[in-house]
Amino acid sequence: NGTSVEEFILLGFPGTWHFRVSLVVVFAVTYSLTVTGNASIIALVWMSSNLHTPMYFFLCNLSFLEIWYTMGVVPKAIGVMLGTSQTISFCVCILQLFFLLSLGSSECFLLSVMAYDRYLAICDPLRYSSLMNSVLSARLALSSWLGGFVAISLLAFLTSRLPFCGPDVINHFLCDIDSCLALSCSDTWPVELATFLVSIIVVVASCVLTLVSYIYIISSILRIQSAHGRKKAFSTCSAHLSVVTLWYGSTVFLYVKPSAQNSLDLNKLVNNFNTVVTPLLNPFIYTLRNNEVKQALGRAFQK
Repeated sequence: NGTSVEEFILLGFPGTWHFRVSLVVVFAVTYSLTVTGNASIIALVWMSSNLHTPMYFFLCNLSFLEIWYTMGVVPKAIGVMLGTSQTISFCVCILQLFFLLSLGSSECFLLSVMAYDRYLAICDPLRYSSLMNSVLSARLALSSWLGGFVAISLLAFLTSRLPFCGPDVINHFLCDIDSCLALSCSDTWPVELATFLVSIIVVVASCVLTLVSYIYIISSILRIQSAHGRKKAFSTCSAHLSVVTLWYGSTVFLYVKPSAQNSLDLNKLVNNFNTVVTPLLNPFIYTLRNNEVKQALGRAFQK
């Protein structure tokens, strides 16, 4: 028929009531730790003058992004699993899709900027302060945010123009691009092509730039004569590389593909890791391996 779907029903995760309640507890605890951990990083950097450097400025941007990224997913997902908020209007669904994909794209750009910052700090330390000044770091951070939202604008617009005439059930706990395309009652190849091209530009290009930066970083570290210097440099970069591996591994699987016809159940599982687990790990990965943050945290507790 010619009727248009005005709202969708999110299925969430199948299973018994006890299983879904257990998932709600895990999501709620993860959500609390993610928001608290990332907010603590921002507050700690703001209070500690010795952390007012480009590296921690970018880290604050990443933490701020992770807070909003988690807030856009977990509260609604908890309502879906409890059965109290399973419906979502078409406009809100497109808005959530645009919001999450834009923040994800911004994170890709931010990770590349952070890798470039570490490249300058390790490979060109004598000129680092003059090259990576406050003006350049602010411009790079702003470009990452703007680039992420601009890159997804066309994709969200094309998705919003697709006709949806039933069914209206989304096999997910959020509005994902693949789930929306699977429900459209028209040819979706223009949106799939746009998704693939945006993924190549945002994900693959930023990933290559990040990997190239780390190749130069590792080769430079290996030329350091002091064993203590090599250990300190590897300690800093290994934390960054862990975040990069976790994020890009799941993102490439989800979005860098020529067609949306993948297993939605598998996408749901990977998306769960991408939107819930990774934002939780970021603050701990960056802080537990960093002596400067540990010292600043100790001074904050003493005050």
